[in-house]
Amino acid sequence: MASAAEQMAANLSWSAFGKATELKQRILFTITLLIVYRVGTYIPVPGIDGTALREFMDQAAAGLGGILNMFTGGAISRMGIFALGIMPYISASIIVQLLAAMVPSLEQLKKEGEAGRKKLNQYTRFGTVGLALFQGYGLAVSLEAGGLAHDPGWFFRASVVITLVGGTMFLMWLGEQITQRGIGNGISLIIFVGIIAEIPAALAQFFESGRSGALSTPVVLGVIAMLLATLLFVVFMERSLRKIHIQYPRRQVGMKIYDGGSSHLPIKVNPAGVIPAIFASSLLLLPVTISTFSGNQTGPVMSTILAYFGPGQPLYLLFFVGMIVFFTYFYTANVAFKTEDVADNLKNQNGFIPGIRPGQKTAEYLDYVVNRILVLGSAYLAIVCMVPELVRYELAITAYFGGTSILIIVSVGMDTVQQVQSHLLAHQYEGLIEKSQLRGKKRGPAKGTVRR
Repeated sequence: MASAAEQMAANLSWSAFGKATELKQRILFTITLLIVYRVGTYIPVPGIDGTALREFMDQAAAGLGGILNMFTGGAISRMGIFALGIMPYISASIIVQLLAAMVPSLEQLKKEGEAGRKKLNQYTRFGTVGLALFQGYGLAVSLEAGGLAHDPGWFFRASVVITLVGGTMFLMWLGEQITQRGIGNGISLIIFVGIIAEIPAALAQFFESGRSGALSTPVVLGVIAMLLATLLFVVFMERSLRKIHIQYPRRQVGMKIYDGGSSHLPIKVNPAGVIPAIFASSLLLLPVTISTFSGNQTGPVMSTILAYFGPGQPLYLLFFVGMIVFFTYFYTANVAFKTEDVADNLKNQNGFIPGIRPGQKTAEYLDYVVNRILVLGSAYLAIVCMVPELVRYELAITAYFGGTSILIIVSVGMDTVQQVQSHLLAHQYEGLIEKSQLRGKKRGPAKGTVRR
């Protein structure tokens, strides 16, 4: 039988949305900041030769385009002030999370509550600045090697680095403001909007290939069907859960005895989310990006690596799948779902899994269940990320259609919708409480009148 909250969620309507003033203000605030982000992607870095920019980006598309251009919302192809995007912050936050799970001193900070969280956030910001400085300098050297600088030299490099690092830090601030005062996760929404903004251009390029005869009509229809099937598959898998039954014993409070209750511990098929795909893609882009930063002046070792790890090559696919599986298990065990912490929390709440002793035995059982679930979860991630890459390589499709982008669109979209529903439910609960208080005030004087 559905709970009261589930019934209220089912009855949500546009009229309820129209009455939620705070929610509308949050949505308007979020849209405004996202527009600011999109405008910034079109403001160019100073000192760039615009006439040679597009030609250079076409040559460097393998290293600097694709997934990196997707994450920056096309800013890197236009060399805007947000060309680095929010990726340095994401990389730094993931690194800090992984270190916090392995370094005892950082792990202790996580247990110190709000103060420890602020320190970890500060470390993340420092890491963001360091990564942005490194990537910005590499990009400046790459621009000089491509002949895109009007006046090459250290002054040009310094201006590019300062502009790109400032753009990344501004994006980080925008994301934090959206999270605190808007709706949804700000960092995720920035990536989400960047991907959505590039979809029309990618579709136009794809359909132009079909119109010009480079791709046949059955191929075009087949690719569209594959993308829709992948989208539905991702939605289904992201909503899939493994529920573990949790039992709570009877408890006595004063002279009253309360019956024990039961609930479920939900475990997602993919607890790590899109993080494994992002990490694996970044590692695969590293050799080609280094080659681009060096002005394509590579030695025999780098040339061999580029030949064997090019898109569609067997070693490329094998490494891609291996990294996705590794990061899925590693990130889940150390960050997303730490079984020892879950077992301790259940023990502190007097909850237990029927037939399993609390404490260490519960942690071992959860390890067993999660490891079996991740076999399906890692395979799902690998299939979603590999199939579009194989199709693009075999059919020589120049437009970028990646499984990683589909994963981000689905996960961020579902999370944002859930937050909107949560705000609407909270607004409805507030309305019910206010009505009950008003009824109580109306009944009070009536009873007093009778007593007189």
